[in-house]
Amino acid sequence: MPTVLRAGPYRVFFFSADRGEPPHVHVEREARRAKFWLSPVRLQESRGFNRSEINRLTELVQKHEQQLLRAWNEFFGH
Repeated sequence: MPTVLRAGPYRVFFFSADRGEPPHVHVEREARRAKFWLSPVRLQESRGFNRSEINRLTELVQKHEQQLLRAWNEFFGH
């Protein structure tokens, strides 16, 4: 589970087994987790986050989209 970004209480990462899926990241804080597709950024699923926090997370992922895509491509060799 490479962590590619930490921002406040959030950890942004992907699983090494995610290779067969389109580029995406998981964001977690405590027992809450969300999954965002990259390029374009869009929420795929969320567990435990309320709507306002999802909005903040969407902005966070959008702000770092290029960095997250680079990390994905470097890790998976694309």
